[in-house]
Amino acid sequence: MLVVEDERTIAESVATRLRAEGFAVEIAADGPAAVTRFRAWQPDLVVLDVMLPGFDGLEVCRRIQADRPVPVLMLTARDDETDLLVGLAVGADDYLTKPFSMRELAARVHVLLRRVERAAAAPPATVALGDVEINQAERRVLRAGVEVHLTPTEFDLLVHFAGRPRTVLPRERLLADVWGWADGSGTRTVDSHVKALRRKLGADLIRTVHGVGYALEVQP
Repeated sequence: MLVVEDERTIAESVATRLRAEGFAVEIAADGPAAVTRFRAWQPDLVVLDVMLPGFDGLEVCRRIQADRPVPVLMLTARDDETDLLVGLAVGADDYLTKPFSMRELAARVHVLLRRVERAAAAPPATVALGDVEINQAERRVLRAGVEVHLTPTEFDLLVHFAGRPRTVLPRERLLADVWGWADGSGTRTVDSHVKALRRKLGADLIRTVHGVGYALEVQP
């Protein structure tokens, strides 16, 4: 795990909890150090604060996702929809608003890692959705033959839709199946990831069913 946080007390608290969960943890306190440590450490997951010296967490997220797709849990000081949307757009998979409990942070980390593990254990398969091709074994997506970079969560969400073409999936079910959230909170997270998929793969790929959820429009 890589923890990127400039407030030493928070960084140490997060690192201590994650180490108690059995993870090896490194800490970086600014943007440039975070990118350097990421490239040297090759962590399985990054806990990343938005506000950092050097350059901010959004730029850190852009740079590390360009190097290698990795689950990112963003920490933000305010529950601002703009911060959330921008964070998800640059590759974050989940977010926590300060102040947060260490128990919730640990739970979110385990959910993100389980999702990656489930995806890695999935049988190799290639799915075609119009001009979009999904290679589940390599976790790669092509559109019209050109590779499209998706975050780990965006990829998992797309695969989930692809397995249920034309089926209307409520936001609460998507949260439970893809994010592992059983309480139905966080529907904005679903909306933001769907917007990202539309932006990258075509606006007509996923249809909004107002008041309910979403459905994949293209039959594989």
